[in-house]
Amino acid sequence: MANIERPLSPHLQIYKPQITMVTSITHRITGVALAGGTLLLAWWLIAAAAGPESYETVNAFMSSWFGRLVLFGFTWALFFHLCNGIRHLFWDAGKGFELPAMRKSGIVAIVMSVVLTLLTWVIAYGMGG
Repeated sequence: MANIERPLSPHLQIYKPQITMVTSITHRITGVALAGGTLLLAWWLIAAAAGPESYETVNAFMSSWFGRLVLFGFTWALFFHLCNGIRHLFWDAGKGFELPAMRKSGIVAIVMSVVLTLLTWVIAYGMGG
């Protein structure tokens, strides 16, 4: 029996990245990141209940440059997931399926997540954080 060459299924190396594809993949990644961030929150709460020494350990991590980077990333993941989730709510209602609207809403979700993240951190530092 002769081996027949069949076309390969398209994949990420074939498709040209589009805003809807990028936001979909990013939405999934941020969902996983938020699960990890929830573990970080649980660590903080358990340490607060365990006593001052445990809390100081978590606080030292959160105050380090790496801890702040993780918190900044968590903040952005939270806001991106929120903004893109609102976009999906409109889609669930049957709105915004036209290609120009899909592109605009994707860009708005990305821009708003960055703006909300920066605004949150500016306000936090302004309050002495």
